[in-house]
Amino acid sequence: MTDTPSPEALVKALPFAENLGIALEEATPARVRAVLPWAPELCTVGGALHGGALMALADTAGAVCAFLSLPPGASTSTVESKTNFFRAVRSGVVRAETRPVHVGRSFIAVRTDLHDEDGTLVGQTTQTQAVLAAS
Repeated sequence: MTDTPSPEALVKALPFAENLGIALEEATPARVRAVLPWAPELCTVGGALHGGALMALADTAGAVCAFLSLPPGASTSTVESKTNFFRAVRSGVVRAETRPVHVGRSFIAVRTDLHDEDGTLVGQTTQTQAVLAAS
C-alpha cells in the first residue's frame, strides 16, 4: 500500500471502534498502537472493563495492522481470534500494541499485547486474517 491513511482516518472508517472511544496513536504495517480509556459504561461487575471491550480494542488494532499489509485492491476478514485475559482493568487506559506474526498471500497473523497504564500486561490476542482478493 503506497498511501497510508492517517490514524484518525482509519478510526473514522471503523464506527464501532470510534463509538467505544478507541484511538489510534500509530498505524504502520510493522506496528499499530491504540488506546481505550476505561469508562463505566464499558464495565462489568465490580467496575472491571468488560472483556468484550478489550477484545474490540485488540480486534481493531489487529484489523488495522492486517489492512496496512494488504496488497493493492485486497481486503481482509478475521477468521480466528483468541484472547487470554491476565488481570482486570478498573481505571485508566488500556494500550494495545499489535505486530504482524506472519504476512502471507492468503493469511495475515497478528499478535496484540494489552497493557494497563502501569505497563502491566492485562491480555494478549492472536488473530488470523484472511486476505481476500479484489473482486
